[in-house]
Amino acid sequence: MSDPPLTPENLLTAYAYGVFPMSESRDDPEIFWVDPKRRGIFELDQFRISRSLARRMRSGQFRVTADAAFAEVVAGCADRPETWINDTIASLYAALHEMECAHSIEVWEGTNLVGGVYGVALGGAFFGESMFSRQTDASKVALAYLVDRLRTGGFTLFDTQFLTPHLQSLGATEISRQSYRQRLADALEVPARFHRQGPIPSAQDVIQRNGQTS
Repeated sequence: MSDPPLTPENLLTAYAYGVFPMSESRDDPEIFWVDPKRRGIFELDQFRISRSLARRMRSGQFRVTADAAFAEVVAGCADRPETWINDTIASLYAALHEMECAHSIEVWEGTNLVGGVYGVALGGAFFGESMFSRQTDASKVALAYLVDRLRTGGFTLFDTQFLTPHLQSLGATEISRQSYRQRLADALEVPARFHRQGPIPSAQDVIQRNGQTS
């Protein structure tokens, strides 16, 4: 008997159990489930914006939006030599976005999309899927605005799936699968909202709320 087709609804069920989908490559139609032994997370109450990033945010070089170009952000994340985002995965997240369960932060330079991040929201958990950058610091700016939006929206868990050196340099940490599942269970009971914050705040407001390091 073949497996049932993957739908947006059972994708959300998988997230609630702590697993997420990937593909081997853009051209591979198959999808497999991942449940890491160690899970990357950002502690939302400990995220800090560096002085250099704060200067970039204040410079006015970038304009930031939320949920203004979701499909384009997913495409930007997949626009690299090796990607786990195939057409099926892109379509599923597009459907979740239509259901208001997947969201993006976009970073623009003029009319050009130069960076962004997207992920899935479920209760008080946000599952960061991927981010991209076409200009220096663009993905860091997207991340700073995303963390601010999650904090003001009442989220308690920001899951980065894996802990890469890049994410670690931005302050992400790693916890065990057991710790993650407990935190996920708690977060799913939280009535958070991605758009509780309303319009995109000023760079200065984001910087002040998230502190600053050297």
